[in-house]
This record gives sequence, C-alpha cells and structure tokens, in this order.
Amino acid sequence: MADLVASVLAAADAAAPGTVAIRYGRRRLSYAQLAERVRAGADGLTRLGLAPGDRVLFTVRPGPDAVVLALAIVHAGGTVVFADPGSGAALFAARASLAAPRWVAAESLLHLASTRPLRRLARSRGLDLPPYSSIVPEARHLRAGPWLPGTPRRAVGLRSLFAGKAGLGTRPGPAASGTDAAHDAARPASGAGAGTAGGREGDEALVVFTSGTTGTPKAVVHTRGSLGNGLGDFAVGLGLAAGENVLTDQLMVGIPALIAGSTWTFPPHGTQPGAPSEAYLKLLDGADLLFTPPATMDALLRLLEARPRPGTQRVRTIALGGAPVLRPLVARIHARFPNAQIRTIYGMTEVLPVAIGDGLAKLGQAPDPDGGDEAGVVVPSVAARVEDGELILSGPGLARGYLAELPEHPLTEHRTGDLVRLDGNRLTLLGRKKDMFIRGTQNVYPGLYEPLVAGLPGVADAVLTGVPDEIGDDRLVLVVIPEDDPPGGLAAGHPLTAAVAAALPGLMDAGALPDLVLATHTWPRAGRQHKLDRRALAVQVAGWAAAHPGVLPGDAAPGRAS
Repeated sequence: MADLVASVLAAADAAAPGTVAIRYGRRRLSYAQLAERVRAGADGLTRLGLAPGDRVLFTVRPGPDAVVLALAIVHAGGTVVFADPGSGAALFAARASLAAPRWVAAESLLHLASTRPLRRLARSRGLDLPPYSSIVPEARHLRAGPWLPGTPRRAVGLRSLFAGKAGLGTRPGPAASGTDAAHDAARPASGAGAGTAGGREGDEALVVFTSGTTGTPKAVVHTRGSLGNGLGDFAVGLGLAAGENVLTDQLMVGIPALIAGSTWTFPPHGTQPGAPSEAYLKLLDGADLLFTPPATMDALLRLLEARPRPGTQRVRTIALGGAPVLRPLVARIHARFPNAQIRTIYGMTEVLPVAIGDGLAKLGQAPDPDGGDEAGVVVPSVAARVEDGELILSGPGLARGYLAELPEHPLTEHRTGDLVRLDGNRLTLLGRKKDMFIRGTQNVYPGLYEPLVAGLPGVADAVLTGVPDEIGDDRLVLVVIPEDDPPGGLAAGHPLTAAVAAALPGLMDAGALPDLVLATHTWPRAGRQHKLDRRALAVQVAGWAAAHPGVLPGDAAPGRAS
C-alpha cells in the first residue's frame, strides 16, 4: 500500500454496490459516490489550474466533504496544508507564508466570521481569526458550505467541484478581481483529467504544522509514500476489515478504514474532543471499532457510568492514541467493555504510527521495574534504534522533513527525544530526555503525562514540574494554561484547576498525581526557538509556593491534588 489515494480508489471500485463508505449524521456516502467525487474533484481542480506541487491551505472541518476534497487534492498532484484557524491571526499568517499555498480551502462560515465586524467580536471572546479572503494574495478559493458575506465572489463551491461542474456553481457577482485574473493567467487550465492519474510515492502530499512561534513555525512534510506506508500499518495493526463500522474523526484511522472496505462514521460536530454527548453514545451502539484520544475516552467512560447502554457491548476494538495510554485508563476501559480488544498507539507527526500495543497484555504485566510504560510492537514500516537511551527512527514511514529545512536537509532519521527501552521490537517509554522527577522510590517522567492532561477539556497546554523538599524528593506541581480567561500569573483558584485535579485520578498513575494544580497564562521561554524553559518555570513555582505557605506542605503525600 504505497499510495493512499490509489488504495482508496481501488477499495471503492471493489466494493459492493451501495456499500456505505462514510456516515456523518444523516448523510451517507457510498463507495461508488466517494470514488466518483474524488475523481471529479481532481479533474475539476486540474481544469481550474491546480498544478502538480501546488499547496492548498486547508481549513475544512472533519466530515465527508473534507475527506473527499483532501483525497481529490492529492489525486490531482497537490498538497494538503492543514492549518488551525484557532492558532491566532499572526501565527496563522506566518504558517501560510512559510507554506506558500496557491489555494485556500475554507468553510464559508470562517469567511463570514473573519469579516471586520464579526472578527472584532470574535477577538473580544479570545478567538483571533485571520482574514481568510486575503490571507494568501492571488489565491484561488474553494469554499465548503453556501456562499456567505466575506467569501470571495469566485470561490468554487465543493458541491459544484464534486459534481464535475467546477467554475459553474459560484455565486453571481462582479467580474473577476485583478488577483483572480492574474492567477488565471499564471495557471492556464489543463485538459480534463490531466495530471490526475495518480503520482509517485515521493510526491509531497501533506503538510502539518506542529509547533513554533510566528518567527519559526514548524511544519512536517509527508509524501504519498510515507503516508501510504504509515496508514497501511494502522490498517494491519488494528485489524480493520470490510463491512465493519469504524467510529472516529481522525484521518489516520478513517482513511485506512476506507482502504479496508469499512464504513467510516464521524461523530457529530461539536461532540469531541472531551465531551461526548448522547448522540455520540447512539453511534457507539453500532460501532465495531472506536478510535479516540485518552481524554475523550475518559469523558466517554464517565458518561457511560451515568447513562449505561447495553448496545455498546458490540464494540470489538477500542484504539487509543494521541497521548500516553496508561494502566489506570486501560483498566477502566476493560471493566466497561470486557469483551473488547484494547489497542494503544504510539506515534508522532513525523512517523504515523511508531508502535501498536495490546492494552490487555499491559494490564496482565507486573509494573515495569524502570517505571516505564510499554508502547507495544514497532510497526513494519519503521526501523527503531536506541542511542544513549533516546529513540531514533527511520524507514519508509518517515516524513520527508521539515518545510523550512527542505529540500536541503531531508530527514533520514528522526531523533524523538523520548527515552526508551527496546527489547527486540517491543518498545517501552521511559519519559522525555533529561526530564524526570523523583518521588519516594518512583521516577516520574512528565512526558508521559503532559500530552494526556493537555487533551482535557479547557486545557490549552500543561507542564508537570517539581519543587524539591528538604530530603531531595520532588513535590509535583501541574501547571496548566486555560483556553478561556487565563490568570495573569500563577494561581490556584482558577475554575479549571479544580476540574483538572478531579479528572486525573483513574486517568494517570496514582504515584504521579500532582500535589497541586496551578493555572497561568504563559510559560517562560528561552533560546532562539523560544522553547519552554523548565528550569525557569520550576523557579517560578517554587517562589509561588514559598509565598503561599501551607498550600504545598513539605510532607505532602503522593496523590494529593488541590
């Protein structure tokens, strides 16, 4: 499975007539319709002027239209550039500048919300939206949804594109702007279907921004081949099969489900992450496989405790990824779904996935003597080695590299920064390089827990730090940045701190539970790349604790969260 789009289309062509490929609310898209729309969309994009190598800034919410459009872009030889509109206008503009897209695909609602009056309103509520109609000069625009004020007049609607009527379904309006005309002149339309017959494994297909400041955005570039190999590992590792119902909003599992001939069911918009609803539970009743981040699974288990549903026993596999999956959560899942397989997925943006584990096997093992967390077996497309304790990866599933460093410095291997133990092809995570705290006889690695906490509702980011006591042990303090109304400095009384503290038992190891949860508005940063300065944060927390005697007593017992 080297080329993901060709594999999806082959599965669609082989599917029985009427087989549902994607389910989203009341919408149903058969495999035949999926293939027809992907091919029509690719042909339409080519006629409109999309050339091999063109990048498309992509902000279409997860759903059937987003899947079809992404596949059509890659099938036409283009590159999907995922960008988060909630990152702030300045960072969004910096990312767009680095990616240099020629196209913008966005929700018409985002165009409306970024008009001057509504943009001011959104900013007053903490959402700084970029001006979508002008963020990329001379861009061609694709819109999802009906035409709304603020949407460029010549933006091509996805319904017209997928129906093979590209250019015929735009809202009537004034003549083309100078920028549109200039783009048309620079990109003469090709013949129908030209350039849409596939591509090479090494062709760029996806750009994903992972971090960075406005000065140095960081973006990972994947090729058709690296995605194809990685998603193939997902399909095999999760045992995806034709005729099954896969419930997820994640492309990295949904696309393999399509290749396997499964039905990909999207949760209702707004029910994830972290807050599954009654509608989500109804979908779970008919699911064979569920994929979700640990924080969403925690919320789902809490909801099921309040509203038990016997129909959920159909689920045969529960897969979790996006953050460490620890024993307490696995135990809760097994108690609620005793007949389900539990699969844990360890990966990163540069390599999707790295290892897939068996959660039930993890439950049956004695605690790791090094305090580690077993991640599972390294997948076939990944070569793993350990140097000075650090995991280093290579192989056909590895991304091409980082956008700002290409083409001069492609990735030949990826130094993960994760400390691991490798027993044959079985991987155990021991934490992040140089980041460890000691509590009694237990080593606590913050890298195992910070992504998990950051996935909780209302948490923008999280750092676990330590305040040494008089005997050298660390009292653990979890510091979170709230998504809404962060305090001006360190504070214990923010509403989010109590909610986070209440959510942690049963989600992370008892011996690693923080003694205190604080909120703040930002991290201290250092260096040219403005990375988190853990030492400076620890000093800040220690100073705050000294100014608030009794809040963090020297004899605090492990597991106390306040």
